[in-house]
Amino acid sequence: MTTILSGPDCTTMAEVRAGVDATDRELVALLARRFAYMDAAARIKPDRAAVRDEARKAAVIANVRAEARRHDIPEAIVADLWETLVEGSIAYEFAAFDAR
Repeated sequence: MTTILSGPDCTTMAEVRAGVDATDRELVALLARRFAYMDAAARIKPDRAAVRDEARKAAVIANVRAEARRHDIPEAIVADLWETLVEGSIAYEFAAFDAR
């Protein structure tokens, strides 16, 4: 088993790649957890019109911008990623809502 080092501790590209690959696996697991919440939202919301909530979308993106600042990572990149994630989540939730 390969030991995963923190970014600052890496001295080779193999170590960097192992860390990136491990992080990607963790991110996908977290996305699976997030999409399970989209399934729950589709089950709980009273009607299709409730699926898209622009105020909630804005709050989610504002929250991740603040987290990006807190972690000193590029806020605009994180916001762009979340724009894509939230829009994908809304599309997923519409499909889940329609399937029920």
